[in-house]
Amino acid sequence: MSSTKRQQTMAKRNRERAVEEKRTLKRLKKQAAKAEKAAGGAMADGPMADGPMADGPMADEPMAAEPTEAEPNVE
Repeated sequence: MSSTKRQQTMAKRNRERAVEEKRTLKRLKKQAAKAEKAAGGAMADGPMADGPMADGPMADEPMAAEPTEAEPNVE
């Protein structure tokens, strides 16, 4: 029997390259997240690790009953 080699198609090579790039990016992303967690960064405990959520408006947001500087006070 003669052994014949079939040429690999460009499409197959491109698919394999895309899969390898995707795996590499995923591996790098996981390593970055692991390093961030080890360093005790802001994203270490989750997306809201900076502090608790405020139920009311923030300090710089005007309340609904308070007039803003743009609105003249007519009394």
